[in-house]
Amino acid sequence: MSDHAIDHGGHDAHDTAHPTAGVYLAVAAALTVLTVLEIAVYVFNFSPGVLVALLLILSAIKFYFVAAYYMHLKYDSLVYTLFFASPLVLAVLILFSLTFLLGGLSQRPGP
Repeated sequence: MSDHAIDHGGHDAHDTAHPTAGVYLAVAAALTVLTVLEIAVYVFNFSPGVLVALLLILSAIKFYFVAAYYMHLKYDSLVYTLFFASPLVLAVLILFSLTFLLGGLSQRPGP
């Protein structure tokens, strides 16, 4: 048996790229800091437009960390990321479209 035919128990080199416990702890600390920032943004008196924008940005960053590390999308094949992200992008586009449509209708005077 040659040196190249050694059985690694079904694991390939891709399996070694997964994060360690330290990475998970660092991501958890980052999520905690982002949550504290969200609370701080809410407590301070920002205008409604700025408040919503900041909360959406902070939430998107938190979503990235959770999806990339805890759902392992950062370390898996790009195909899985596309299967996950495509419907998400479509849902966000539909929500924005409905928001603009219904926002425009609500500003018209009634019958």
